[in-house]
Amino acid sequence: MDLRIFTEPQQGASHADLLAVAEATREGGFSAFFRSDHVLAIGGGGLPGPSESFVNLGAIATQVPDIRLGTLVTSATFRHPSLVAIAAAQIDDISGGRMELGIGSGWYEPEHKAYGLDFGSSFGERFDRLTEQLEVITGLWATPIGEGFDHAGQHYTLVGAPGLPKPQQKAADGTPRVPIIVGGHGPKKTPALAARFADEFNVGFVDFDATTTQFGRVRAACGAAGRDPGSLVYSVAHTVCVGADEAEFRRRAAAIGQDPEKARNSPFAGTLAEVTDTMARWAAAGVQRAYLQVLDLSDLDHISLVAQEILPAARTW
Repeated sequence: MDLRIFTEPQQGASHADLLAVAEATREGGFSAFFRSDHVLAIGGGGLPGPSESFVNLGAIATQVPDIRLGTLVTSATFRHPSLVAIAAAQIDDISGGRMELGIGSGWYEPEHKAYGLDFGSSFGERFDRLTEQLEVITGLWATPIGEGFDHAGQHYTLVGAPGLPKPQQKAADGTPRVPIIVGGHGPKKTPALAARFADEFNVGFVDFDATTTQFGRVRAACGAAGRDPGSLVYSVAHTVCVGADEAEFRRRAAAIGQDPEKARNSPFAGTLAEVTDTMARWAAAGVQRAYLQVLDLSDLDHISLVAQEILPAARTW
Protein backbone atom coordinates (compact mmCIF):
# COMPACT_ATOMS: atom_id res chain seq x y z
CA MET A 1 0.00 0.00 0.00
CA ASP A 2 1.25 3.44 -0.96
CA LEU A 3 1.01 5.95 1.90
CA ARG A 4 0.69 9.70 1.37
CA ILE A 5 0.40 12.67 3.72
CA PHE A 6 -2.70 14.85 3.37
CA THR A 7 -3.24 18.24 5.05
CA GLU A 8 -6.12 20.66 5.68
CA PRO A 9 -4.47 24.12 5.56
CA GLN A 10 -7.74 26.04 5.83
CA GLN A 11 -7.89 24.98 9.48
CA GLY A 12 -4.80 27.09 10.18
CA ALA A 13 -1.43 26.83 8.46
CA SER A 14 1.18 29.19 7.10
CA HIS A 15 3.35 28.37 4.12
CA ALA A 16 6.17 27.61 6.56
CA ASP A 17 3.95 25.09 8.36
CA LEU A 18 3.06 23.32 5.12
CA LEU A 19 6.64 23.38 3.90
CA ALA A 20 7.79 21.72 7.13
CA VAL A 21 5.19 18.97 6.72
CA ALA A 22 6.17 18.47 3.06
CA GLU A 23 9.81 18.17 4.09
CA ALA A 24 8.89 15.68 6.82
CA THR A 25 6.86 13.75 4.24
CA ARG A 26 9.91 13.42 2.00
CA GLU A 27 12.29 12.64 4.86
CA GLY A 28 9.94 9.93 6.13
CA GLY A 29 9.77 8.19 2.77
CA PHE A 30 6.11 8.86 1.97
CA SER A 31 5.38 9.15 -1.73
CA ALA A 32 3.43 12.40 -1.79
CA PHE A 33 2.29 15.56 -0.02
CA PHE A 34 -1.32 16.54 -0.69
CA ARG A 35 -3.51 19.36 0.52
CA SER A 36 -7.20 20.25 0.54
CA ASP A 37 -8.62 23.14 -1.48
CA HIS A 38 -10.77 25.31 0.79
CA VAL A 39 -10.85 29.04 1.47
CA LEU A 40 -12.67 28.99 4.80
CA ALA A 41 -12.03 27.06 7.99
CA ILE A 42 -14.55 24.32 8.73
CA GLY A 43 -15.07 25.31 12.35
CA GLY A 44 -12.57 27.42 14.27
CA GLY A 45 -10.76 30.59 13.32
CA GLY A 46 -8.33 29.15 10.77
CA LEU A 47 -5.53 31.64 11.47
CA PRO A 48 -3.42 32.80 9.70
CA GLY A 49 -6.00 32.28 6.94
CA PRO A 50 -6.53 30.19 3.83
CA SER A 51 -3.87 29.61 1.20
CA GLU A 52 -4.37 29.28 -2.54
CA SER A 53 -3.73 25.65 -3.40
CA PHE A 54 -1.86 26.07 -6.66
CA VAL A 55 0.29 28.96 -5.42
CA ASN A 56 1.19 26.92 -2.35
CA LEU A 57 2.00 23.73 -4.27
CA GLY A 58 4.05 25.63 -6.83
CA ALA A 59 6.17 27.09 -4.04
CA ILE A 60 6.61 23.73 -2.33
CA ALA A 61 7.57 22.16 -5.66
CA THR A 62 10.61 24.47 -5.84
CA GLN A 63 11.74 23.59 -2.32
CA VAL A 64 10.94 19.90 -1.82
CA PRO A 65 12.20 17.43 -4.46
CA ASP A 66 11.29 13.82 -5.23
CA ILE A 67 7.82 13.47 -3.71
CA ARG A 68 4.61 13.93 -5.66
CA LEU A 69 2.27 16.84 -4.96
CA GLY A 70 -1.43 17.39 -5.39
CA THR A 71 -4.89 18.49 -4.32
CA LEU A 72 -7.50 16.39 -2.58
CA VAL A 73 -9.56 17.92 -3.92
CA THR A 74 -9.74 21.09 -5.98
CA SER A 75 -13.25 22.49 -6.12
CA ALA A 76 -14.75 22.89 -9.59
CA THR A 77 -16.71 25.85 -8.24
CA PHE A 78 -13.59 27.90 -7.51
CA ARG A 79 -11.88 28.36 -10.89
CA HIS A 80 -12.48 28.33 -14.61
CA PRO A 81 -11.30 24.96 -16.00
CA SER A 82 -8.94 26.68 -18.44
CA LEU A 83 -7.06 28.21 -15.53
CA VAL A 84 -7.04 24.89 -13.66
CA ALA A 85 -5.49 23.23 -16.72
CA ILE A 86 -2.86 25.95 -16.99
CA ALA A 87 -2.06 25.97 -13.26
CA ALA A 88 -1.75 22.18 -12.99
CA ALA A 89 0.45 22.02 -16.09
CA GLN A 90 2.58 24.86 -14.72
CA ILE A 91 3.15 23.07 -11.41
CA ASP A 92 3.94 19.91 -13.35
CA ASP A 93 6.67 21.90 -15.13
CA ILE A 94 7.96 23.51 -11.92
CA SER A 95 8.10 20.14 -10.16
CA GLY A 96 9.61 18.18 -13.04
CA GLY A 97 6.50 16.05 -13.59
CA ARG A 98 5.26 15.44 -10.03
CA MET A 99 1.82 17.10 -9.99
CA GLU A 100 -1.49 15.28 -9.54
CA LEU A 101 -4.94 16.86 -9.75
CA GLY A 102 -7.72 15.75 -7.45
CA ILE A 103 -10.92 17.51 -8.48
CA GLY A 104 -14.48 17.46 -7.17
CA SER A 105 -17.78 19.28 -7.46
CA GLY A 106 -17.44 21.42 -4.33
CA TRP A 107 -19.56 20.94 -1.21
CA TYR A 108 -18.91 23.56 1.50
CA GLU A 109 -21.54 26.23 0.92
CA PRO A 110 -20.42 28.67 3.68
CA GLU A 111 -17.09 29.37 1.96
CA HIS A 112 -18.91 30.14 -1.26
CA LYS A 113 -21.19 32.60 0.50
CA ALA A 114 -18.30 34.17 2.38
CA TYR A 115 -16.22 34.85 -0.73
CA GLY A 116 -18.99 35.37 -3.28
CA LEU A 117 -18.31 32.15 -5.17
CA ASP A 118 -21.08 30.59 -7.24
CA PHE A 119 -22.22 27.45 -5.43
CA GLY A 120 -24.91 26.59 -7.95
CA SER A 121 -28.51 25.71 -7.26
CA SER A 122 -28.11 21.97 -6.67
CA PHE A 123 -25.66 19.10 -6.45
CA GLY A 124 -26.78 18.02 -9.90
CA GLU A 125 -25.73 21.36 -11.34
CA ARG A 126 -22.36 21.20 -9.61
CA PHE A 127 -21.82 17.66 -10.84
CA ASP A 128 -22.59 18.75 -14.41
CA ARG A 129 -20.11 21.59 -14.00
CA LEU A 130 -17.46 19.15 -12.75
CA THR A 131 -18.05 16.88 -15.75
CA GLU A 132 -17.67 19.81 -18.11
CA GLN A 133 -14.53 20.95 -16.31
CA LEU A 134 -12.96 17.54 -16.85
CA GLU A 135 -13.90 17.70 -20.52
CA VAL A 136 -12.21 21.08 -20.85
CA ILE A 137 -9.11 20.27 -18.79
CA THR A 138 -8.33 16.99 -20.55
CA GLY A 139 -9.29 18.48 -23.91
CA LEU A 140 -6.85 21.35 -23.51
CA TRP A 141 -4.00 19.06 -22.50
CA ALA A 142 -4.69 16.68 -25.39
CA THR A 143 -4.90 19.37 -28.09
CA PRO A 144 -1.92 18.97 -30.44
CA ILE A 145 0.54 21.87 -30.42
CA GLY A 146 -0.36 24.28 -33.16
CA GLU A 147 -4.05 23.42 -33.09
CA GLY A 148 -6.94 24.95 -31.16
CA PHE A 149 -9.46 23.52 -28.73
CA ASP A 150 -13.14 24.43 -28.95
CA HIS A 151 -15.79 23.70 -26.37
CA ALA A 152 -19.41 24.80 -26.34
CA GLY A 153 -21.07 23.64 -23.15
CA GLN A 154 -23.73 24.71 -20.73
CA HIS A 155 -21.24 26.34 -18.37
CA TYR A 156 -18.10 27.03 -20.41
CA THR A 157 -17.30 28.14 -23.96
CA LEU A 158 -13.81 28.07 -25.48
CA VAL A 159 -12.90 29.03 -29.04
CA GLY A 160 -9.54 28.13 -30.53
CA ALA A 161 -7.71 27.76 -27.20
CA PRO A 162 -4.12 26.63 -27.91
CA GLY A 163 -4.08 24.31 -24.89
CA LEU A 164 -0.76 25.55 -23.58
CA PRO A 165 1.28 24.91 -21.55
CA LYS A 166 1.41 21.12 -21.74
CA PRO A 167 2.06 18.94 -18.68
CA GLN A 168 5.40 17.16 -18.62
CA GLN A 169 3.75 13.87 -17.71
CA LYS A 170 2.03 11.76 -20.33
CA ALA A 171 -0.77 9.23 -20.40
CA ALA A 172 -0.18 5.70 -21.67
CA ASP A 173 -1.06 6.83 -25.19
CA GLY A 174 1.50 9.63 -25.10
CA THR A 175 -1.01 12.44 -24.52
CA PRO A 176 0.25 15.14 -22.13
CA ARG A 177 -1.61 14.66 -18.87
CA VAL A 178 -1.43 15.31 -15.16
CA PRO A 179 -2.90 12.29 -13.33
CA ILE A 180 -6.50 12.98 -12.32
CA ILE A 181 -8.10 11.82 -9.07
CA VAL A 182 -11.90 11.58 -8.87
CA GLY A 183 -13.76 10.48 -5.77
CA GLY A 184 -17.08 10.35 -4.03
CA HIS A 185 -19.89 8.14 -2.82
CA GLY A 186 -22.55 8.45 -5.51
CA PRO A 187 -23.71 5.03 -6.73
CA LYS A 188 -24.03 5.72 -10.48
CA LYS A 189 -22.82 9.07 -11.81
CA THR A 190 -19.61 9.17 -9.80
CA PRO A 191 -18.35 5.72 -10.87
CA ALA A 192 -19.21 6.54 -14.49
CA LEU A 193 -17.31 9.83 -14.26
CA ALA A 194 -14.29 8.03 -12.82
CA ALA A 195 -14.38 5.41 -15.56
CA ARG A 196 -14.37 8.18 -18.14
CA PHE A 197 -11.73 10.54 -16.74
CA ALA A 198 -9.86 9.28 -13.68
CA ASP A 199 -6.43 7.77 -13.20
CA GLU A 200 -7.28 7.19 -9.55
CA PHE A 201 -10.52 6.77 -7.63
CA ASN A 202 -10.66 7.90 -4.01
CA VAL A 203 -13.19 7.17 -1.27
CA GLY A 204 -12.88 9.35 1.79
CA PHE A 205 -13.98 8.99 5.38
CA VAL A 206 -16.40 6.07 5.15
CA ASP A 207 -16.17 2.59 6.60
CA PHE A 208 -14.73 -0.59 5.14
CA ASP A 209 -17.96 -1.94 3.68
CA ALA A 210 -18.96 1.35 2.05
CA THR A 211 -15.47 1.69 0.60
CA THR A 212 -15.30 -1.77 -0.94
CA THR A 213 -18.84 -1.42 -2.27
CA GLN A 214 -17.94 1.82 -4.02
CA PHE A 215 -14.78 0.30 -5.48
CA GLY A 216 -16.95 -2.47 -6.89
CA ARG A 217 -19.23 0.07 -8.54
CA VAL A 218 -16.26 1.79 -10.15
CA ARG A 219 -14.90 -1.47 -11.47
CA ALA A 220 -18.33 -2.27 -12.92
CA ALA A 221 -18.53 1.19 -14.50
CA CYS A 222 -15.14 0.66 -16.10
CA GLY A 223 -16.29 -2.64 -17.52
CA ALA A 224 -19.44 -1.03 -18.92
CA ALA A 225 -17.32 1.68 -20.54
CA GLY A 226 -14.91 -0.81 -22.07
CA ARG A 227 -12.07 0.20 -19.77
CA ASP A 228 -9.81 -2.14 -17.81
CA PRO A 229 -10.76 -1.66 -14.12
CA GLY A 230 -7.14 -2.36 -13.24
CA SER A 231 -6.05 0.81 -15.02
CA LEU A 232 -7.24 2.87 -12.04
CA VAL A 233 -5.58 3.21 -8.65
CA TYR A 234 -8.05 2.67 -5.79
CA SER A 235 -7.41 4.85 -2.74
CA VAL A 236 -8.90 6.02 0.55
CA ALA A 237 -8.49 9.05 2.79
CA HIS A 238 -8.79 8.94 6.58
CA THR A 239 -7.60 10.92 9.58
CA VAL A 240 -4.43 9.46 11.04
CA CYS A 241 -3.87 9.59 14.79
CA VAL A 242 -1.33 7.07 16.00
CA GLY A 243 0.55 6.52 19.22
CA ALA A 244 3.35 4.15 20.09
CA ASP A 245 1.11 3.15 23.01
CA GLU A 246 -2.36 4.00 24.33
CA ALA A 247 -1.16 6.99 26.32
CA GLU A 248 0.55 8.57 23.34
CA PHE A 249 -2.50 7.93 21.16
CA ARG A 250 -4.76 9.61 23.71
CA ARG A 251 -2.41 12.60 23.89
CA ARG A 252 -2.52 13.00 20.11
CA ALA A 253 -6.30 12.64 20.03
CA ALA A 254 -6.63 15.39 22.63
CA ALA A 255 -4.29 17.62 20.59
CA ILE A 256 -6.74 17.54 17.67
CA GLY A 257 -9.72 18.13 19.95
CA GLN A 258 -11.13 14.63 19.91
CA ASP A 259 -12.17 12.14 22.53
CA PRO A 260 -10.04 9.01 22.03
CA GLU A 261 -13.05 6.79 21.38
CA LYS A 262 -14.44 9.26 18.86
CA ALA A 263 -11.03 9.48 17.22
CA ARG A 264 -11.12 5.71 16.75
CA ASN A 265 -14.00 6.19 14.33
CA SER A 266 -11.19 6.64 11.85
CA PRO A 267 -9.74 3.23 10.91
CA PHE A 268 -6.29 4.79 11.00
CA ALA A 269 -6.49 5.94 14.62
CA GLY A 270 -5.20 4.02 17.61
CA THR A 271 -1.99 2.39 18.69
CA LEU A 272 0.67 1.34 16.21
CA ALA A 273 -0.42 -2.28 16.44
CA GLU A 274 -4.08 -1.43 15.85
CA VAL A 275 -3.49 0.84 12.87
CA THR A 276 -0.97 -1.50 11.25
CA ASP A 277 -3.41 -4.42 11.47
CA THR A 278 -6.26 -2.31 10.08
CA MET A 279 -4.23 -0.98 7.17
CA ALA A 280 -3.15 -4.50 6.26
CA ARG A 281 -6.81 -5.59 6.18
CA TRP A 282 -7.77 -2.68 3.94
CA ALA A 283 -4.84 -3.39 1.64
CA ALA A 284 -5.89 -7.03 1.33
CA ALA A 285 -9.35 -5.80 0.25
CA GLY A 286 -7.91 -3.84 -2.65
CA VAL A 287 -6.95 -0.46 -1.22
CA GLN A 288 -3.78 0.41 -3.08
CA ARG A 289 -3.16 3.87 -1.64
CA ALA A 290 -4.04 5.72 1.56
CA TYR A 291 -4.04 9.45 2.18
CA LEU A 292 -3.29 10.03 5.85
CA GLN A 293 -5.04 13.21 6.95
CA VAL A 294 -2.72 14.93 9.43
CA LEU A 295 -4.59 17.49 11.53
CA ASP A 296 -1.85 18.62 13.94
CA LEU A 297 0.72 20.08 11.55
CA SER A 298 3.07 21.02 14.38
CA ASP A 299 3.53 17.37 15.44
CA LEU A 300 6.22 16.28 13.00
CA ASP A 301 7.14 13.43 15.36
CA HIS A 302 3.75 11.91 14.49
CA ILE A 303 4.69 11.76 10.81
CA SER A 304 8.08 10.32 11.74
CA LEU A 305 6.48 7.61 13.90
CA VAL A 306 4.21 6.44 11.08
CA ALA A 307 7.16 6.57 8.67
CA GLN A 308 9.38 4.45 10.87
CA GLU A 309 6.88 1.95 12.25
CA ILE A 310 4.10 1.53 9.65
CA LEU A 311 5.44 2.59 6.26
CA PRO A 312 7.97 -0.28 5.93
CA ALA A 313 5.18 -2.83 6.51
CA ALA A 314 2.81 -1.01 4.14
CA ARG A 315 5.32 -1.39 1.31
CA THR A 316 4.97 -5.18 1.58
CA TRP A 317 1.15 -5.29 1.34
